[in-house]
Amino acid sequence: MKSILLATALTTAASFAAAADKYVLDASHSQVLFSYNHLGFSTTFGMFSGFEGEITFDQEDPANSSVTVSMPTMSMFTGWEKRTGHFMSDDFFGATEEDMISFTSTAIEVTGDNTAKITGDLTMNDTTKSVVLDAVLNKTGTHPMANKDWAGFDATTTLLRSDFGLGFAAPAVSDEVEVRISIEAMKAE
Repeated sequence: MKSILLATALTTAASFAAAADKYVLDASHSQVLFSYNHLGFSTTFGMFSGFEGEITFDQEDPANSSVTVSMPTMSMFTGWEKRTGHFMSDDFFGATEEDMISFTSTAIEVTGDNTAKITGDLTMNDTTKSVVLDAVLNKTGTHPMANKDWAGFDATTTLLRSDFGLGFAAPAVSDEVEVRISIEAMKAE
């Protein structure tokens, strides 16, 4: 009986491993955009890039998928050098070259044919909080220039920057930060 249960468990694990494909992020086509209200006068935007990460994507059962992503805190681009410098100062990140922002999924709830809620641990500024991403699978298929299997996803969420120790000037400068993510990933070889 034990050997039958073990064989069943191994077969199930093997079928999961066979069904889920690993994808590596294409850093040149992956970004995190963020925006916030500045004193009620404007919406200010910024971006992070320089991603590293991996997606384990099960097209047959997307709930069995996972994502792990990281990027350097200092990869932030705001379009204005003094603003970026202020964000890297002790008022906000107090960032060094080694500081990373990371996200590791903990659960995926499929909500439609190409949509899901991805729950995961976001670590930023030495603080880890659970966040939920509203994700959309844009497309899977053969990349026309790379001639390799490719996948593209978009996601959105809203964060409270004070949750991550980044609450300087809140609420005059909004505590809420809208986040838009767009990534492409290549099937690993």
